[in-house]
Amino acid sequence: MITSISNPRMKELAQMQRRSRARNQAGVFIVEGLRMVREIPYERLEQLYVTEEFYDRYKTEPIFSAKKEFVSSQVFEYISDTKNPQGILAVVRQYKYSEEEVVAKTGYGEGTGRKRPAHILVLDNLQDPGNLGAMFRTAEAAGATGILLSQDCVDIYNPKVIRSTMGAIFRMPFVYVEDLPTPIENLKKQGIHVYAAHLKGGHTYDKEDYTKGTAFLIGNEGNGLRKEIAQCADTWIQIPMEGKAESLNAATAAAILMYEVSRQRRSLLID
Repeated sequence: MITSISNPRMKELAQMQRRSRARNQAGVFIVEGLRMVREIPYERLEQLYVTEEFYDRYKTEPIFSAKKEFVSSQVFEYISDTKNPQGILAVVRQYKYSEEEVVAKTGYGEGTGRKRPAHILVLDNLQDPGNLGAMFRTAEAAGATGILLSQDCVDIYNPKVIRSTMGAIFRMPFVYVEDLPTPIENLKKQGIHVYAAHLKGGHTYDKEDYTKGTAFLIGNEGNGLRKEIAQCADTWIQIPMEGKAESLNAATAAAILMYEVSRQRRSLLID
């Protein structure tokens, strides 16, 4: 059992919790809590750390067939990113998707046996960890096929983002790109219609046809889409609002748009 926070591995874990550079250099990220740990693909699990108290309570969990290391409760609090840690933490190998893989991964609609068109989320300078995690979670639930992120978006492996994805990080293909206009143009060349969620949109979002390849551009929480990114879109759309609200939360707007795609495509299959 590791009982000292001076242990080199524990110091390294603490650094990886707090710094993206440390995570990227090691090529891993950290997952905490039993619910999230249960969802880790076995082949991506690098190491499991657990307190004796937690193990005694959940020793029948299949995850404990993996290589595990016991740490004291004091040490676990040191390496944890949460205020009330459960007592289980995993080191997981990072995902490395290419742009081509993300765009090409269209998959099949659940229960339909029919290949579904691309349904892509393109994020421009998103900064809030909770928003990004929520978008991943909603994207999976709404049947999105991939996510493109500008290089200056918040780090997907930020512990707060990981928790907010509720496991979608393990199943939703994504890639960070240096020059966002270039992959947007690549989407258009593949016949994917690109929509910008914009306050000046001339079209109401629910009047468009999303049954074919579709991509949505979602901008920064405070400033929206950068002008040069918005101009890459084929169509600007808006979500009507009442009252005095000036805009919607970025994750909320993305959810509304993605579920409209899901609704239209399911209706098409039913009809």
